[in-house]
Amino acid sequence: MAAMIIAAFVSQAAVAKPLVVLAFGDSLTAGYQLPPGQGFAPQLEKALKAKGRDVTVVGAGVSGDTSTQGRARIGWVLAGMKQKPDLVVLELGANDMLRGQPPRVAKQNLDAMVKAFKAKGARVLVAGMRANPTLGKAYVTEFEALFPAVAKANGVALYPFFLDGVAAQKGLQLADGMHPNAKGVAVMVNRILPAVERELAQIK
Repeated sequence: MAAMIIAAFVSQAAVAKPLVVLAFGDSLTAGYQLPPGQGFAPQLEKALKAKGRDVTVVGAGVSGDTSTQGRARIGWVLAGMKQKPDLVVLELGANDMLRGQPPRVAKQNLDAMVKAFKAKGARVLVAGMRANPTLGKAYVTEFEALFPAVAKANGVALYPFFLDGVAAQKGLQLADGMHPNAKGVAVMVNRILPAVERELAQIK
């Protein structure tokens, strides 16, 4: 009887373990120039907890990272986590675009990253990005198409535009006109929250 009680207790403890969301990206995920607690990861965690979800959101954004650099650090990021991620919000590619790198490179890297996270048992939500129109129609078309293509090829979810509701909106960006301020991040979190919740609901 004692053994059964202990087993039940252990089982309940395992069920009670919070889900882990990994926000893996660049400065848009890292909370560039924002005060502690105001970046994407902490605001997303707060929003999820307000919805009654027992979730820990781990921020793994590095300002300036291209998709190549992000791909190179997946191994040590996962190795340093106490608990494997249940869901990864994958947000990379903007710096590839800003540097005019070939979209096919970002596509290859994102594809490899999605596969790496899935191999660890995590669900993945690919966060898309839009290209600067000054790069030309051909580049814009190819770049913006890579995100849905990667998501479809790997059978994972797509959030079309990470900066939805914030891009080009005065009062929601830092002085550089590129990065969101704390209010902007709040808008981003509010927009992406339903997609994140849908993914979490699929985790058993």
